[in-house]
Amino acid sequence: MKQKLILILSLIFIHISIAQINDSILAPQNFNSLPDTSLNTKPKKYDVDTTVFAEAKDSIFFKIKEKKMLIYGNGNLKYKQTEIKSGRIEIDFEKSIIDAYGIKDDSLNKYIETPVLAEAGETYKGNRMKYNFKTQQGVISFAQTEQEGSKYTGQKIKKVDKDVYFISDGVYTTCEDSIPHYYFYSPKMKVIHKEQIVAEWIFLYFGGVPFPIPLPFAVFPIESGRRSGIIAPVFGDDGTYGTYFSRFGYFWAISDYMDLNMTGDYYTRGSYRINSLFRYAKRYEFNGSLDGSFGNFVIGEKDDPDRSESKDWRLRWNHNQTITPTMRFDARLEFLSNNQITRNISDINDLLRNEAVSNATLFKTWDESRNSISINYNRRQVFQTNEVFEILPSITFTMSQKYPFRSGSASTKNILETFGYSYSGNFENRRDRKDRDLKIRGGINHQLTASLSPKIGYFSISPSFNYQERWYNKRIQRYSIPNFEGKDSIITNDVKEINFVRTFSLGVSASTKFYGIFNPEMLGVKSIRHTVIPSISYSFTPDFSTDGWGYYDYYTNQAGQRIKYNKFENEIFGGASNRESQAINFSLSNIFEMKTQNDPTDTTSKENKIQLLNLGANIGYDFTADSLKFSDLRLNYRTQIGTFFSFNGASSFSLYDYEGKIPRVNRFLYDAGKGLLRLTSFNFSVSLTLSGEKLKSAQTRQTSRPMQESGFAQDNRNIYQGLYYMNDPDFTIPWDISLNYYFNESRPTPNNISKSSSISGSMNFNLTPAWKFSVTGSYDLNRKEFAAPVIRISRDLDCWIMNFTWNPVGTFRGYMFELRVKAPQLQDLKITKRDQFFEGR
Repeated sequence: MKQKLILILSLIFIHISIAQINDSILAPQNFNSLPDTSLNTKPKKYDVDTTVFAEAKDSIFFKIKEKKMLIYGNGNLKYKQTEIKSGRIEIDFEKSIIDAYGIKDDSLNKYIETPVLAEAGETYKGNRMKYNFKTQQGVISFAQTEQEGSKYTGQKIKKVDKDVYFISDGVYTTCEDSIPHYYFYSPKMKVIHKEQIVAEWIFLYFGGVPFPIPLPFAVFPIESGRRSGIIAPVFGDDGTYGTYFSRFGYFWAISDYMDLNMTGDYYTRGSYRINSLFRYAKRYEFNGSLDGSFGNFVIGEKDDPDRSESKDWRLRWNHNQTITPTMRFDARLEFLSNNQITRNISDINDLLRNEAVSNATLFKTWDESRNSISINYNRRQVFQTNEVFEILPSITFTMSQKYPFRSGSASTKNILETFGYSYSGNFENRRDRKDRDLKIRGGINHQLTASLSPKIGYFSISPSFNYQERWYNKRIQRYSIPNFEGKDSIITNDVKEINFVRTFSLGVSASTKFYGIFNPEMLGVKSIRHTVIPSISYSFTPDFSTDGWGYYDYYTNQAGQRIKYNKFENEIFGGASNRESQAINFSLSNIFEMKTQNDPTDTTSKENKIQLLNLGANIGYDFTADSLKFSDLRLNYRTQIGTFFSFNGASSFSLYDYEGKIPRVNRFLYDAGKGLLRLTSFNFSVSLTLSGEKLKSAQTRQTSRPMQESGFAQDNRNIYQGLYYMNDPDFTIPWDISLNYYFNESRPTPNNISKSSSISGSMNFNLTPAWKFSVTGSYDLNRKEFAAPVIRISRDLDCWIMNFTWNPVGTFRGYMFELRVKAPQLQDLKITKRDQFFEGR
């Protein structure tokens, strides 16, 4: 019969009379029931100061005079944060010693119910265990324990305090199998709780076979999260700069809110580079990083006539901060030397871009009024021309739509209540620099929009008025002087003066909506709905180039002709239009939708709505154009079937005839007997995505790379990712296919046709549950060439992962082979081989 004992071992426990109790008795269910005959005896102080819970399947004995307790059969002892389970447990309360060991099973010829010690979230297993619960020291023979995904075993584990252990004949691994695929063996190990394992003369075993050369010593981190330490270098050879010693440095975990990464590269032919990355974060408030590098690159020897030396630098700052619930600041700034991007290539996206763009924005909103203001800095650097375009600053204030005559309690609105207006103001200062030539332009732009939106019957009518006012401190003055050939040489000068450019436009639009519904009630289709949305709009803009407005001026050329020019054409918001415009536009939208029927045999089934096709058309007519008054008829169409198929396309048709290479002449096709419309352009894209059901095998393990510490910003475009950087394969998805086809045809005239088409996609499938094959890339069907195809073969080696990535054709062809441990604490334990594009980087 199972017996339980709750021992109240406190100062009161010491008052129990030992003399009146036999030397060895069966412990009662509650020790408090023992008689107290030592009330006049001065109590003796013991180290047990809280409740001890004991449980056994067989029996529990207590030796009063010897201050010992014996627990037999699946014993379980709990004291504070310590719990011991074993077939036999002996406790010496006077010496504060717990001795636990298993029971020999002769039939199985092994020990059963061996000791298990759980303390402060850690579990230790062994054949025998001796533990001092006062000093928290102990010795475990044939021991095994696991910590943060790491497992270490040994012939004997000695615990010297709550954080430090010594292991004899220790084995350390992160492999989860009972027989690990790899492990580190050392005759002497020291474990510091949740920090590191220190060992000497380490042998690395693969499949039970040791690597022939041991390491004299090693330190294995077993703590989670960020930690300071040396960054291991990479050795290699570069054809231009020589043998290199790369990415050697130190990572400094300054605090929970910031860290610093410093690395350096050295090349034997005299080149070097220094890199740094400083990260900071405070959860729910801000995060960011500051990335910088400086390098000096030398090509050739000192006495070579073609020797060259250049200095490269780069500075990048990313920052995201929520200052208040209605204010935030975001910055992504990048400054670099002109040849930095071409020499220090580590990302194929960097290679394909030809400019560096920087942005910083402070944004503020007001909840009550819904108004907002933003202050922005923008910089664009073009690598090929070394031009820099800056906007410093751009300040924009936006006032949301206001309805001054609207009553909040009115359910129906009269025409006056539909009146609304909005305002936006923008100040910009633009700085364009090429070499040493700096051009500065500034201005303020005001835009006011007012509109009505009454509904008359089934039609929505929306008249509108748009007013724009631009303030400039400069304008241009243009005049002509004869050149050495006696022809015109046009001179343009800036005139500094305050000017206002005021323009406006008027418009009105009308739209309605009607439906057609068809209920087939067959083949699982309940109904099909066709929605038609026709609309018409009219707009009017005056001609502001007439003399009365004052926005245009004249200069006289050498032939005596007066040439009109826009005085504000070089300003940042532009000048006024130079022609009157009266245009009318027609558009028609068609939406086809289908609703499926419920399954009468399934009470959980629901109706599904599927959008079959969106088809739109629009055309315009300009009353003031001297010719070609009709615009092209444009069609657009798209459909989406579930999440696996989509189709998008657009076409344009002209009503006008052509002559030779002139795409449009002022003659309708109908008048020339060539029909009504002529196709001028056509394009479409088709996307198909399919995948197998995700495997639910319990043996499947996640193989993703270790993520950054929570709270630190993680840039989607990893700073250190390279051409071959990809997310680790997901072995739980047996296969997936993504295909995209794009086609474009341009037909300015029937005799001048250009076509382009390409197919792109990816295919991933498991050859076996542990082998995955992946192909990504695109193929230009017109040029008949591949564009950066990538082939990858991955192997899940349980606690390891292997990736072989190959770029077979193109300028940046090459390969990378990587074999590494999945465990984040051993992420630097890997074998990597790169070729071609990645060589030396």
